[in-house]
Amino acid sequence: MSLVHRACGLSRKAIHKGIREIEAGVSWGGRIRRPGAGRKPIDVTDPGLVDRLEAMIDAETRGDPESPLRWTCQSTRAMAATLTRRQHPVSHTKVAQILHELDYSLQGNRKTEEGEDHPHRDAQFRYINRGVKRYLASGWPVISVDTKKKELVGNYYNAGQQWRRSKQPRKVQGHDFPQPEVPRAYPYGIYDIGRNTGFVNVGTDHDTGAFAVASIRGWWRHEGKRLYPKARNLLMTADAGGSNGWRLRLWKVELQKFADESGLTLSVCHFPPGTSKWNKVEHRLFSFISSNWRGEPLRDYETIVNLIAQTTTAKGLTVICRLDRHKYPTGRKVTAEQMKQVNLHPDRFHGEWNYVIKPRSTRQPRDL
Repeated sequence: MSLVHRACGLSRKAIHKGIREIEAGVSWGGRIRRPGAGRKPIDVTDPGLVDRLEAMIDAETRGDPESPLRWTCQSTRAMAATLTRRQHPVSHTKVAQILHELDYSLQGNRKTEEGEDHPHRDAQFRYINRGVKRYLASGWPVISVDTKKKELVGNYYNAGQQWRRSKQPRKVQGHDFPQPEVPRAYPYGIYDIGRNTGFVNVGTDHDTGAFAVASIRGWWRHEGKRLYPKARNLLMTADAGGSNGWRLRLWKVELQKFADESGLTLSVCHFPPGTSKWNKVEHRLFSFISSNWRGEPLRDYETIVNLIAQTTTAKGLTVICRLDRHKYPTGRKVTAEQMKQVNLHPDRFHGEWNYVIKPRSTRQPRDL
């Protein structure tokens, strides 16, 4: 008994009691302690703890009280300290355990609210879907277009993580509130829905309607004309706002120039306000670009172009990227007379969202 005591540290009394239980044939079915043995749970020794905890956080609880999952903005350490001061000593780990048992959980924000729905929201989605299917069945190009979030060019923080040697993170600027002279990058994306390919034009000046159409023109010149040599129609799906918004006059005037140059009949469908995340370019192209350059400081334009061009997916997405150093001044005014010259044909269903711009001449289009 002394040898066992020195080897495992148990008291002689406990060892002697265990020997008696073994000799008597007592078995607890694999348990270390008999039922009821050991230290009592804190909610038994302190029966008012749980009620005090719920009463304390009830005023701090957010969300629907009928929801099966609730959350509080206090930390478990702060709650444990408050309970201890109120004569209910408890650890922060026990507080967390009790909260989980009460159906509380740690939750972040979820981007689901799109604002007030337009009454014809679903009808517009169906309209776009029918047009896309018709164009794809005819072998005509269908592209989804938009401008990605502008990026600071320099040694600034870029969200995300990447594999590096332990304790060797990349060191970047402590603040990302740059002066106006710090360069920006404006990636304008064109996603070919039928071929699962992307084309990104990285602007260095401003995100204007002229820049948006110049990016589409660049896609047609470098990719579209080669992939669709017999195409005479092009369908574009775009957001309701931004440099390709349906209210922007410059966007339509520049599209008219592109239609005249290319000889293409341009069909444009805008998503309803507040539904930009449904645009294919967002989750078929931009999301993978963000994933590819996560945690990598965008130190210069060359880095941005290379990272975008290296973006691929398991389903075969390929991306072509180019740098556009042309100037696109803001504040350009489009007169009513200029708008009258646009060969614009609004659709009967929400003509402000769905319209066709045709070439103003039947002559052979000039080489872009």
